[in-house]
Amino acid sequence: MNTAGTIDRPLTQDPKKQAPMKPFTSEPEGSATEDVTTTGAIDSRQNRTREMQLIPEALARAHMHDRLHEAERERRALRLATARRMQRRAERASMRARRALAMAVMQ
Repeated sequence: MNTAGTIDRPLTQDPKKQAPMKPFTSEPEGSATEDVTTTGAIDSRQNRTREMQLIPEALARAHMHDRLHEAERERRALRLATARRMQRRAERASMRARRALAMAVMQ
């Protein structure tokens, strides 16, 4: 796929290999700065390491990891509450059956 990169998804992740910004052709001459790629811009591009570019992705991954663990804890708590409810229901049914058996034996 030979599509050009966009701002959000550059063609390459290496800042040194990214194309320098060009002024718009629709602007009149001299209206903007001559060349956007000055030494400060080059230095700032070199300062953006791959690790720094991946920080938002790492934060999102950590956030999703936490959310998945929280959802799993909630599911476990819900299953435990359901199991306890079913156990109480079974114990009540057992007690009713014992009473019914005792009543049948007594008569």
